[in-house]
Amino acid sequence: MQLPNQRGSYRQQQGPSPMAIRTKKHQLDTNTYTRIAMGRVWRREWWYALIPFAVGLLPAIIWHSWWWLALSVGLTLLYVLFRSAQVTGMTQVEQSKPLFEKMAYEFDNKQIVLRRNEKEGMRITWDMIGEVKREPASYLLLLKTPELPEEIKGFKRWMARTFDAPIFVEVPDRIFNSGNDQKLFEAMLRRKSLLV
Repeated sequence: MQLPNQRGSYRQQQGPSPMAIRTKKHQLDTNTYTRIAMGRVWRREWWYALIPFAVGLLPAIIWHSWWWLALSVGLTLLYVLFRSAQVTGMTQVEQSKPLFEKMAYEFDNKQIVLRRNEKEGMRITWDMIGEVKREPASYLLLLKTPELPEEIKGFKRWMARTFDAPIFVEVPDRIFNSGNDQKLFEAMLRRKSLLV
């Protein structure tokens, strides 16, 4: 469709790139997100659960009692439940709702477009992707954690950086229109040094 510009001539409306890889629609299930995110969080942070255990056992050095062991186990369970609730709660937060909608993906050299329909979509540039993991039947595009505002300092900044939930886009093999599209996508990831 042609649109008029200020000088009276016409210009082409910018549409999708002709070299883009387009996929079928896909919806990330909240249970799948929770399973993958929990696995990533606990593989990376399992040792954080030892901190409440050690703090609960400190008084046992002075006062020998089995109650301190019970307290340390209880503190550890509370920490594990709290951290797991944070990750699970990501599926309920209003800002993360677009991740769980049914969308078609469009990949080109500049960006990834997640399209709800022809007019609505969300753009992710390649520099927002931290790494790509190849799973048995899908690719996980893990987004970098966003920079925190400068007004958040000290303990709050440490808490926000330490206890974040992973955000990723899952691209299953079955949504590609052909095997050739999947090979092109994988070649694109290798060119951008995201897939090792």
